[in-house]
Amino acid sequence: MEKVGIVGYYQVKLHSDANYGRYEMIFEAVRGAVDMAGLKKKDISTVISCTNDYYDGRTISNCFTVEVGGGYMADESKVEMDGAHAVLYGLMRILSGNHKLAVVWGGSMPSCFPYHSARLFETDPTWERPLAYVNDITSAGFQMRSYMEKYGVSVEEIARVAVKNRQNSAKNPLALAEAQNSNIDVKEVLASGIYADPVTELMVAQPCDGVAALLLAPERQALRITDNPVWITGVGYSQETYYLGDRNLYESKSMELAGKTAFESAGIKEPRSEIDVAELYEAYAHEELILSEALGLAQKGKGANLNSEINGDVSINPSGGATSGNPPCATGLIRVIEAAKQLRGEANGYQVNNAKKAIASGQIGMCAQNNILFVLEGGN
Repeated sequence: MEKVGIVGYYQVKLHSDANYGRYEMIFEAVRGAVDMAGLKKKDISTVISCTNDYYDGRTISNCFTVEVGGGYMADESKVEMDGAHAVLYGLMRILSGNHKLAVVWGGSMPSCFPYHSARLFETDPTWERPLAYVNDITSAGFQMRSYMEKYGVSVEEIARVAVKNRQNSAKNPLALAEAQNSNIDVKEVLASGIYADPVTELMVAQPCDGVAALLLAPERQALRITDNPVWITGVGYSQETYYLGDRNLYESKSMELAGKTAFESAGIKEPRSEIDVAELYEAYAHEELILSEALGLAQKGKGANLNSEINGDVSINPSGGATSGNPPCATGLIRVIEAAKQLRGEANGYQVNNAKKAIASGQIGMCAQNNILFVLEGGN
């Protein structure tokens, strides 16, 4: 079976309230990815978009994005999850043998819709939704508290994750301006407003406006397009139970299973020593620790002891991760793009030395209910 390579990508600069329209952003992202690969519209054979009907406020939310997303007169479909799941769909399309170039794009504009209200539709319609006590905000507090109490982790240790990612964001020109802070410290993170105790505002990956796109091609086609493709060598995904009360929130079984599948398919036996870069979708600072532990990058409860700085033991979120900007339906896709940048040596300002293997994740659901992980490798 041929390998599948990433041959182009583009991310629009993230904004808390973009001053131009969503369709313009979609066109910019897709056109930018196609231009990077030196291709034309006619070369596109399939387009996978990632949008959400609840976020867009209409059924069949991709119906007006076909043309600007490159899908006119091409095979076109949609994923209503995270952009990383759209990459999986595009990967499947390529592996089917029916397509030679897949465009995958995702994004949204939460400045134009009530993001947290829309996420109430994830909760139980009978018991939880009418009262709204259990929601994506309060569940974050449950998850962080559970992790801290299980392993004796301090709030200061989790705040250091937020500090690292916001300082990394300051090196990333595409990051959300509000997330970029090279001078932030633990005291400032802890002094920010309470989001859902013990989570504070600066521990949160802020929803923002943004779109990203990448191109996938089978091996022979990829090598004709670029002499520096990034290969997808492993993928795994898993979902946990719907009810928070039926899960141990201090760990991520879905990420453990996703990682096991992805690592086995990529032939990785010791993730801690073999992975150079990890771009993990951490919706909150504490999730970076939970997810990295689930993947074997650190022992359970010891993620805070891992040197995850740029060029540390394992570089985790050198781009700033989701903390650098969290556009719904694009965040996981951006993690894949950022990992690809590292492997191509194009992460200017936050490049990890000699990056050869990387992982990138996406998630959906409260407390990272569903996780997907990709293993990426550079070189021919």
